[in-house]
Amino acid sequence: MKKIISLAALLVPLAVAASAQSAEKSVIHFALNQDIRSSQPGVNRDGNTDDVLMHVVEGLVGYREDGTVGPMLASGWKMSDDGKTYTFTLREGVKFHNGDPVTAQDVVWSWKHWNDPKTQWRCLREFDGSGLIHVTSVSAPDDKTVVMQLEKPVALFLDSLARTDCGAAAVISPKSVDARGKWLKPIGTGPFIFNDWKHGEYVSLQRFADYSALPGKPDGFVGGKKALVDEVRFMAVPDAATVKAGLQSGAIDVAQVSPVDASDLKHNPQISIEVAPNAQRHGMLIQTNDPLLKNVKLRQAIASALDTQQIALGTSQNMATPSNSNISTASAFYTDVEKKGYQYDPARTARLLKEAGYKGETIEIIANKRSTVPSFDMAIIIQAMLQAAGMNAKVSTMEWATQLERYQSGRYQTMTFTYSARFNPALAFEQIVGDKSKQSRKVWDDPQAIKAAESLNYLTDKTQVQSVVDALHKQMIEQVPLIFFYPGLDIVAHRKTISGYKAWLAAAARLWNVSKS
Repeated sequence: MKKIISLAALLVPLAVAASAQSAEKSVIHFALNQDIRSSQPGVNRDGNTDDVLMHVVEGLVGYREDGTVGPMLASGWKMSDDGKTYTFTLREGVKFHNGDPVTAQDVVWSWKHWNDPKTQWRCLREFDGSGLIHVTSVSAPDDKTVVMQLEKPVALFLDSLARTDCGAAAVISPKSVDARGKWLKPIGTGPFIFNDWKHGEYVSLQRFADYSALPGKPDGFVGGKKALVDEVRFMAVPDAATVKAGLQSGAIDVAQVSPVDASDLKHNPQISIEVAPNAQRHGMLIQTNDPLLKNVKLRQAIASALDTQQIALGTSQNMATPSNSNISTASAFYTDVEKKGYQYDPARTARLLKEAGYKGETIEIIANKRSTVPSFDMAIIIQAMLQAAGMNAKVSTMEWATQLERYQSGRYQTMTFTYSARFNPALAFEQIVGDKSKQSRKVWDDPQAIKAAESLNYLTDKTQVQSVVDALHKQMIEQVPLIFFYPGLDIVAHRKTISGYKAWLAAAARLWNVSKS
């Protein structure tokens, strides 16, 4: 009873407020599972913070629908023959939310702001030479030209600029800070203006009437974006049951939901469900340094004992697109090669177990019960399939923090795990490939795979990239250092009064080109 009262106490005023607002202006109410962390892009951030602020700020480049990089505030760019100099040309007519025109000098100021250690930008070490990329200078020869100089050529440079956790290296007005350099609020160029943040309750964004959109159709974070409503209100609603009830009552217009809740909500005639694969990957990690599992034939036996398609469908309410690839099915680099994976073959499993000399040793599967990932459900199904094949599999459930420590240190036999989204193949393979003696979290440390994965950091030709990605996929399927079952899912429920909303690869909210009737 207490739960019902608390839901009513929250949803009734929300519904009344929504009704009153809709009488005056068009407002979309989007439910976040928690409040944003800050109003400064790429600083003290999380996924919710990124989702909100990517409506407000823009960078020189951004991610397209298929995970490749396209122009945003830049109309285009040229790379020097040696790959170390990028010259960007700014689009004409772009204004900040305060009405000031955007100039190349603003780009230089923004870059200096983000790279000031006092700002505590998350991505400082991505560009200061601590990693692959070292931007040695950024200059503005004229009002519409920005030149960025690199110490050495790195193919990931543009992808790194586009990263949402970096705030897309946002170009912001210098008036976003006060005279002493203290942060005030983001004055960006996006289709919505940062209006009001009532901590713990909501963030309000207002339509930017003078927004300068790229030509053409919307395409990921770029393309022809347009604000079609007066306000977008991102509401902090931590309880999933409250979100579900709010969608049903109309107090909430749009929300990302779990597969289980989506299965229930799809029966409501007032609600539509949008589903798209994203760049997360759900799978089973296998410790190749383990005395038992270092035997490749045993790992191959595990792979052929698993009906990976049934694992994918059974843990996603039949919403997943089964795939054994490290590349999302929505990626531009997902081809017929990546569609080929493991085959469920009990006879092969029996033969491989005999060849591996398996004698019933325990195979532990570590899992967690977080509601946002299918870790536990995958582990239970894997256990049943391995046991049916004659393997002594057991599931050990841990708190996520404990499992994460075991992952980081490499102290496990197997575990069910979800990798965070990575759009570029080089970044996706970097997550799993590497020298375990230097980074214990790495899963696949075959020397040939390491060399191939590292080469992706320096390849710009798509055909060459695809060739390396294909070779890595084939080798991964053969060596079985881990088994992917399916990419993550962007599942969004919305009232049918909402038009134009699409789920997509980035699993990020996009409320431009979305209307409310």
